[in-house]
Amino acid sequence: MNSAPVVSSNPASNTSPAFRACLGALMLLCLAACAHKPPASDPVALAAYEEANDPLEPFNRAMFKADEGLDKVFVRPVIGVYRAVVPAGGRKGVDNFVNNLRSPITFVNDLLQGEVSRAGTTLGRLAVNTGVGFFGFFDVAEKWGMPYHSEDFGQTLAVWGVGDGPYVYVPLLGPSTARDGIGFGVDAFLTDPLAWYSSGDGAMPWVQWAYLGLTYYDTKDAFQDALDELKKSSIDYYAALRSSYRQIRASEIRNGAPPPMEDFE
Repeated sequence: MNSAPVVSSNPASNTSPAFRACLGALMLLCLAACAHKPPASDPVALAAYEEANDPLEPFNRAMFKADEGLDKVFVRPVIGVYRAVVPAGGRKGVDNFVNNLRSPITFVNDLLQGEVSRAGTTLGRLAVNTGVGFFGFFDVAEKWGMPYHSEDFGQTLAVWGVGDGPYVYVPLLGPSTARDGIGFGVDAFLTDPLAWYSSGDGAMPWVQWAYLGLTYYDTKDAFQDALDELKKSSIDYYAALRSSYRQIRASEIRNGAPPPMEDFE
């Protein structure tokens, strides 16, 4: 019988090397993105800078190009095999399972945003789908009137009024911002119970690696077709992806509500 995992008093030691590496890459890029704005004497350049909020664009484009190479070599072949072996229904079950594993993160951030009703829905979904839906492979809660939603600490920071900060592109992880990078780190270190359970002395770090890989490829599988369409229809795929990312994040922060009227003025 395995003993209970020991949690170190140092939070950094309770997070897997995978999460520490990803967080380190994000934080380095976020810190490096503190470039100077164009002078007010150049209003055109200043307007373009503020609209894109991408002070490290040449570097980000290089990272984006490198990521396309990594995607071609390491991601798409795996997704191709995954789709060939696992039918659509099975892949949907895996997606449901991953969503269920993320429920504690969503629950905590629901509460931090003051969304008590949504937190209740998240907790109800976790109980129903874990107990009745075979650990989340079947989304029974959706049929019982508890629709799925996702929250993270990046969204919580936005609700608290924190600006998104500079745009960054991290190979393998994809588009992000300084705010979302910090949010990713907080969720990885503090909010995700799997990170605490699977790390520390005597624990099972392979659980975190398996969870990370499953989440990564499930996300890639879910978005691959949409990204391919965006690439085909874009003159500048990098700029189109940057814009799409910001629009999606803004919609998530508003919980799907329409944007305020001042955004159209």
